[in-house]
Amino acid sequence: MTKQYIIESFDPSQPGLADATIFGLPFSAEQSEIIIIPVPWEVTVSYGSGASDGPSAVLDASFQVDLNHQDFPELWKLGIFYEEVPSHWLTNSKKYKTLAQPIIQALESGEDLNNHPILVDNLTTINNACRELHDEVKEKVLFWMSKGKKVALLGGDHSTPLGYYEALATMHDNYGILHLDAHMDLRIAYEGFTFSHASIIYNALQISQISKIVQVGIRDFCAQEVEVVQQSNGRVLVNTDTDLKNESFEGKTWAEQCDAIIASLPQKVCISFDIDGMQQWYSPSTGTPVPGGFSYEQATYLFNKLASSGKEIIGFDLVEVAPNENDWDGNVGARMLFHLCGVLAKNNGMNVGNTIIFNRK
Repeated sequence: MTKQYIIESFDPSQPGLADATIFGLPFSAEQSEIIIIPVPWEVTVSYGSGASDGPSAVLDASFQVDLNHQDFPELWKLGIFYEEVPSHWLTNSKKYKTLAQPIIQALESGEDLNNHPILVDNLTTINNACRELHDEVKEKVLFWMSKGKKVALLGGDHSTPLGYYEALATMHDNYGILHLDAHMDLRIAYEGFTFSHASIIYNALQISQISKIVQVGIRDFCAQEVEVVQQSNGRVLVNTDTDLKNESFEGKTWAEQCDAIIASLPQKVCISFDIDGMQQWYSPSTGTPVPGGFSYEQATYLFNKLASSGKEIIGFDLVEVAPNENDWDGNVGARMLFHLCGVLAKNNGMNVGNTIIFNRK
């Protein structure tokens, strides 16, 4: 059955197909232009939990997303495919998370791990397991990229995209990261975990092909992270939530702020979106919430401007969605994922249709 035949026989106004891929779309991986790689992993979390259930929550909620997106009404025709999750990823996440908890508890009680040889050994085991995950993610990303697909990552906690960034680095010799988050994530081996969710941006800085990281919405950080920024020689540019809000209070528009953010990025850009960057009511169950933040509409506006800016979007990750009993977090995550797919497709010259204009007179 050809893709064109499927498009002609599929009714996007009906509920998503329950036995189909993400967003209820009827396409196979080979027929889809965008591949979503879910990584259900949260081994090193030390506060709230649930991010490992984020990919499945987003998948479940995606079937309720209307496909006639105002900005990208033809996006669904390109095909978006949700890759199968290797069963051992979620199993290992639970296994090593259990192993990590006594280490975290010991450190938070002020104990010296060197007095606990078993915990030291377990810490090494966990770091090795996380490195193995990143290698496997990298391999999956490169497999689909080699087939000409656009690839995005759906976490899991914010540690999960490291292998994704490493894969992009094999394809691009110079790119930047547009990082939306409440946290800098520049801690060095936080709580001893080399690949902590709080260390993802520090670890990204170790990838030489990443020439610049531009952070937006930051409102929680430690002295060590400030020092990393100050020693980065401009490689990390921080737009704190306080600075952005102060500028807006003094008359600077969000459009002007977005233009400045985009101008500070290199030509090639990967978007890293931690859901806790937004105001908390959008993601009430996320693991490490912080007061403040930006709105859903501010984020999508920034992404739309980036898509039309002349910069090249080479990928994105969406992380830290943690479901709750009313499915709200998964719902917001699914809609942001669909929008990001549209931004990626439009920026790369794919036909997503023309923006729907309504007569509001």
